[in-house]
Amino acid sequence: MKISSRGRYAVRIMVDLAVNNTGEYAKVNQIAKRQDISEKYLEQIISVLNKAGYVKSTRGAQGGYKLARDASLYTVGMILRLTEGSLCPVACLEGDVNECERCDTCETLDVWKQLNTAINHVVDGVTIADLAEKQLARQNSMDCLI
Repeated sequence: MKISSRGRYAVRIMVDLAVNNTGEYAKVNQIAKRQDISEKYLEQIISVLNKAGYVKSTRGAQGGYKLARDASLYTVGMILRLTEGSLCPVACLEGDVNECERCDTCETLDVWKQLNTAINHVVDGVTIADLAEKQLARQNSMDCLI
């Protein structure tokens, strides 16, 4: 499994909105500049986040985007599943029922199940707030070095 730039950028955008939350809407060009993402690609990704209700948008001179809810309510897993689809390492684990004709005799199925559990445990155990706190702590420690 490999996370695409779309998934990675979506997580970065959400963290950016959490870190830079002033109560005001952040403009696309500001987010793009801070995250070094092209505005066009950022607009495509943030549109998906907006349609899912993860961010709120407003138009006009004061327009832009901000998180729809508190950053602690979003996990990395939520963002990745929205942008990437399934995070399962193998197709036979994607549905509720394993329809693979070899599931009863598959020697590797338990490995894939354990890997799937581990992936979900990690991505569902980290919130956008956790990542924002980490980024702010790193920025503060860098400020002390200057």
